Amino acid sequence: MFHSKKNKRYQFIINLLLIIVTLSIILPFLLVFISSITDENTLIREGYSFFPKQLSLYAYQYIIQQGDKILRAYGITIIVTLLGTVVNISMSALMAYPLSVKTLPHRRAITFFVFFTMLFNGGLVPSYLMYVNYFQIKNTIFALLVPNLLLSANNILLIRTYFTGSIPDALYEAAKIDGATHFQIFGKIVIPLGKPILVTMGLFSGLAYWNDWTNGLYYLSGNSGQKLYGIQNLLNQMITDIQYLASGKVAGNIGAEVAKMPTISIRMAIAFIAMLPLFLIYPFLQKYFSEGITLGAVKG
Repeated sequence: MFHSKKNKRYQFIINLLLIIVTLSIILPFLLVFISSITDENTLIREGYSFFPKQLSLYAYQYIIQQGDKILRAYGITIIVTLLGTVVNISMSALMAYPLSVKTLPHRRAITFFVFFTMLFNGGLVPSYLMYVNYFQIKNTIFALLVPNLLLSANNILLIRTYFTGSIPDALYEAAKIDGATHFQIFGKIVIPLGKPILVTMGLFSGLAYWNDWTNGLYYLSGNSGQKLYGIQNLLNQMITDIQYLASGKVAGNIGAEVAKMPTISIRMAIAFIAMLPLFLIYPFLQKYFSEGITLGAVKG
């Protein structure tokens, strides 16, 4: 009886803590959305609130006016995210599988070289010169795909650890006895059993591609580069344009009108639009995420 009451008390405390953590995650996003539909004067006068006195959809009307640019940027971001994620996970898995094979010659040395890239790199300027002068990716779609995001040593090591700890050696041995090659083992055993970690790392890679704006900032310029802007670069440009228009530097009646533009609510609307697709996708991948990241990081 005593243990039963004690367990209920612990369960109540745990549930309460989880509710608090959940609210601390959800409420900021909810506040961003409510702020995006709040009247600008209300935001300036009363600040951010979950229960604003006056609502306004002007921020979304402004964004809809940029409809063609928004749709184009979303399309580019979706293509880059899907293609980059598939290539990233394919290359990571192809590198991780050999490192998980315990009979691979110089396995420890190769693993060290992969780990070494997590600690040191050439720096921004040498990387920029290499990609622009030698690989000629400036103002091309490859500028959004290749630099910094195409392959991750962290992904390789997590996938390697999952393959090593979660796939029994007996399966490998049975497949070899049946005459299976390493490519057949990789395709018919490793990939199906490694789905949780691959989906988890795919989610990480997809988030990195979706949220990336530095590649566009560094490697896209001019009219030809702006045509390849993803959603993050376009929204960043829109915020910069709004700040310039609202600064009062534009002369004449146009300057007086644009100075009244609701800059705060537009920023909130832009932030919410950038986050929305991730909210819609994550619930479908959550079950793989929990299992994959736990096993990939702990087992070894």
